[in-house]
Amino acid sequence: MTEIILDAAPDLEFDLKGLPKVSLHDHLDGGLRPATIIELAEAVGHTLPSTDPVALGEWFRESADSGSLVRYLETFDHTVAVMQTKDGLFRVAKEFVEDLADDGVVYGEVRWAPEQHLAKGLSLDEVVEAVQAGLDAGVDAVAETGRDIQVGQLITAMRHADRGQEIAELAVRHRNNGAVGFDIAGAEDGFLPSRFKDAFTYLAQHNFPATVHAGEAAGLESIQSALVDGRALRLGHGVRIAEDVTVEFEADEDADGSDEQDDNIGMVTLGDLASWVRDRGIALEICPSSNLQTGAIAGFGEGIESHPLDMLYQLGFNVTINTDNRLMSGVTLTDEFELLVETFDYDLDDLLELTLNAAEAAFLPLEEKEALVEYINEAYADLG
Repeated sequence: MTEIILDAAPDLEFDLKGLPKVSLHDHLDGGLRPATIIELAEAVGHTLPSTDPVALGEWFRESADSGSLVRYLETFDHTVAVMQTKDGLFRVAKEFVEDLADDGVVYGEVRWAPEQHLAKGLSLDEVVEAVQAGLDAGVDAVAETGRDIQVGQLITAMRHADRGQEIAELAVRHRNNGAVGFDIAGAEDGFLPSRFKDAFTYLAQHNFPATVHAGEAAGLESIQSALVDGRALRLGHGVRIAEDVTVEFEADEDADGSDEQDDNIGMVTLGDLASWVRDRGIALEICPSSNLQTGAIAGFGEGIESHPLDMLYQLGFNVTINTDNRLMSGVTLTDEFELLVETFDYDLDDLLELTLNAAEAAFLPLEEKEALVEYINEAYADLG
């Protein structure tokens, strides 16, 4: 058992947006600009809830704030509908990179499911190539402003479909054209990673890394399957690993003889699965606002202050902070950092550690990873 003490941090005064950031869990079809959706929808004849950019953005946020993962996922019907042509995919990918860079992201992994973008007759390879062209254009556009950003594709298979092997082969086929990893996404509950066991074996045989959505809408069984069947190097969300952590708070006896719980000191016991994840540094791609909106942390409490990420972080889990879907949640990575500062009193050292966690978990060659870590450290050091 481990004793933890929760300490408050001093007030912070620095530009969070200007801090270099690493984004590991950000969906391409969850990060569109409302104005872009409206223009692309008009071009393809798709009907939207609103044709006003402000109202449409509010509709996405309200739908995502329902507390239901099912309803949350329904919002993607509209974004995916306008991403069925080469031009649409190119534009969305380019703007995606530009928006990341504007938020201070210097390295980002963009996850998306090619199988969802074939309605207009494009092939799997064609959609991957269109997205990569857009990502490259976005990187070039950012470079023209004097900034740098690096991005990679996480090729994703949908859990409810039967195309796992095909998508795994697609990912490996494009490993030298921007694809850096594989993922499975969609409705988690009832669709264990074991469903794609052969695909994950294929990826392992080709030394291609995987991150797996697990521990969001389903619990420990899903995480166990992600590690065993999916050979996951990271866990998409993974927040419900906290269900395998037991905290027992001690009661202090006051002078008046009454027993009051001390919320700052607790005895913590990790189960076998939680110990495995922590001790091996398996990264948790935690998305605070999204987790609250989808009900992923409902078992821990009602508000963001009940999110177990702080406990996991203090216990030494490899916690990384991400946005999941910037459009639906109405957030940026800067917003998520601000939320941590306000909710858990995190300071600059905490944000640096969380950012370095993400950099070190990135699906990058060692040399590039080391350069990224060095860049982040130097940027933070310049802040004094």
